[in-house]
Amino acid sequence: MQHHHPVDDASAKHPEWATLTSRLLKDENVLASLEVDLDGQLHFGQGLLALTRQRLLAFDAGTRQWSEWPLRPGLELRLSDHAGVGCLELVEGSTRLALWRFTLAINLQAQRFQEAFERRDDGPRAEAEDVGFCPSCKAPLPPESEECPTCERELHTPPSTWVLLRLARFARPYQGQLLLGFLLMLGATAATLVGPYLYRPLMDEVLIPFQQGQKIDPWLVAYYLGGLLGAGVVSWLLGWAKTYILALVSERIAADMRTATFEHLLSLSLEYFGNKRTGDLMSRIGSETDRISVFLSLHALDFITDVLMLTMITVMMVSISPWLALATLLPLPFIAWMIHLVRDRLRTGFEKIDRVWGEVTSVLADTIPGIRVVKAFAQERREARRFKEANDNNLKVNDRLNKTWSLFTPTVSLLTEIGLLVVWAFGIYLVSDGDITVGVLTSFLAYIGRFYGRMDSMSRIVSVTQKAAAGAKRIFDILDHQSNVPDPANPVKLDGVTGGLQIQDIGFRYGNRAVIRGLSLDIQPGEMIGLVGHSGSGKSTLVNLICRFYDVTEGSIRVDGTDLRRVTVADYRRHIGLVLQEPFLFFGTIAENIAYGKPDATREEIVAAARAAHAHEFILRLPHGYDSLVGERGQGLSGGERQRISIARALLINPRLLILDEATSAVDTETEKEIQKALDNLVKGRTTIAIAHRLSTLRKADRLVVMDRGQIVEVGPHDELMEKKGAYWRLYEAQARRVDAEEAEPMTLPNPNAHTVNA
Repeated sequence: MQHHHPVDDASAKHPEWATLTSRLLKDENVLASLEVDLDGQLHFGQGLLALTRQRLLAFDAGTRQWSEWPLRPGLELRLSDHAGVGCLELVEGSTRLALWRFTLAINLQAQRFQEAFERRDDGPRAEAEDVGFCPSCKAPLPPESEECPTCERELHTPPSTWVLLRLARFARPYQGQLLLGFLLMLGATAATLVGPYLYRPLMDEVLIPFQQGQKIDPWLVAYYLGGLLGAGVVSWLLGWAKTYILALVSERIAADMRTATFEHLLSLSLEYFGNKRTGDLMSRIGSETDRISVFLSLHALDFITDVLMLTMITVMMVSISPWLALATLLPLPFIAWMIHLVRDRLRTGFEKIDRVWGEVTSVLADTIPGIRVVKAFAQERREARRFKEANDNNLKVNDRLNKTWSLFTPTVSLLTEIGLLVVWAFGIYLVSDGDITVGVLTSFLAYIGRFYGRMDSMSRIVSVTQKAAAGAKRIFDILDHQSNVPDPANPVKLDGVTGGLQIQDIGFRYGNRAVIRGLSLDIQPGEMIGLVGHSGSGKSTLVNLICRFYDVTEGSIRVDGTDLRRVTVADYRRHIGLVLQEPFLFFGTIAENIAYGKPDATREEIVAAARAAHAHEFILRLPHGYDSLVGERGQGLSGGERQRISIARALLINPRLLILDEATSAVDTETEKEIQKALDNLVKGRTTIAIAHRLSTLRKADRLVVMDRGQIVEVGPHDELMEKKGAYWRLYEAQARRVDAEEAEPMTLPNPNAHTVNA
């Protein structure tokens, strides 16, 4: 029997995969596999795990040896992570049989592998040869599917043209203007049909009698020509009015759509933005709404006009000659079939174009704000290459779509030309047979010219309609997304907040990772709490939960006894002051940045906050003082200056809860002293939760909370924890030894050949 494994030969990139295949027994198949990227010494290396029904096989990248464990009851595979390193343990009872480590880049694949290990005894399964596997995570694919639901972060469903009907919610405020525009369109369309109707009497009553020897009646000619002129002028006036009105309405609909999309975007939680790229979101709100505006003001208007025109022309042609009208309509089924066929291809094509264009704008959004880093590391060519690859991908997608579209348009034109020839031939036959006059044929040919012209126009609208549908889908993808931090239906009003926090047995997961587990903490009003622990211990996550950037998955967080989920996000956050490790300043003046949380603040209040933040002196040294412009993200100011402005911003709103997230870790010692003075003013009388890189800066905290792997391991004042000689003492001593070593030893460059990840 042939061996089966979760990837084919082309996608099996691990060098030991062939060796694994040769080690399998006759009837043994691989159910799941995992490529681990660290060895036992935490050096980068390619290890391999493979699971079958009979055993677990492992290739160690360090020893270059294979190991195997027969599967039996009581065998467990445990998954955990710490400090950016994941861990898989094979245990039996209290005995560890094996241990594998990996970076969290493959944590998702590791979870899928563990799930496959746990399901190995779950009754009958499909035969291995009938099961497909994802080439990325090696997980079994759903039946009759080529896409892995785990790896596919966003399901790109083709846009439906019906999504354009959802724009009605934005058009509803402009119903009156739209109705007026429709009536004007109806009048303009009717006026354009007067001309061909007058061609018949001009031919039958003026030109043909003149050829037969009769005199031309000037008044009759003037009458008909006047009718043609009047119809043209009326059509022009009505067309101008309806185009102007509908253009105004479409611009307002697009503006309302941009505003609604941006407002909804601001209401979404941080988790949504963690999975999106800035350039893609900018493209959706900018270019997609512009595309919809153009569609509404021009192409949708043309489409409705075409439908009205075709309907009216059909009525006129049938009234003139039913047989000629029937000949005219012969190409219609073929054109309709082609439109349907091409529309299905365009639907997926334009949505894909939007996605690849989002990749192009994302490269720009990444590179331009980070231009200082790009130049510092001389990576201009790399970024140019990245942009060229994204741009070339965009070009390829457009070329494939244009290949289809370029064939469609000439084919429609060919069919209409054939239809026109059929009408000419049949019309000549009817004239020769005496069934119709030359005037009737002339009038009919004028109508059919417009009829086929409108058909050609409608076929071209298929393209822009699908573009607009793709854009509308990407807009509504944002509008349909619900925030993971919702406001309650019946919110409780927060009045007179004292700042007490009760954290009760909370848990939280980042996707597949459990970051906080069973954590409880009671913080008294006005108390200063210092959060300490290794990187990845959950300190910043706890702060994010307290700020309600995310909601806990278990337990509850209460402020003054009220669950945070019972109050509105805005009502709660107006009591919070936040000072981040990397302060963000907006493009604008110093005063505007300080007053960001309180836009109506007076200049006296702004100056008072700046004085308390020890920022007043350096602000006055700027060319225009408080009215000096700061560049994008505060470029032009030092890190310490930006930090003191952010402290002044927090002081101005006078919060009851203060969050300090590594507020002094990115500055030098002298600047830290200035910032610390500002922080001393900031924390007075407020409940403060501080994360600090330097443990010595937290000595003034009432209590220190030591965290490890998402749990609290120690709580107490600095001196008390030092006497215990527990987790905090070890952290403090390790940091003190590191500082002494840095002061005693000269700086050495790292070995470029050593690739080690420290847990």
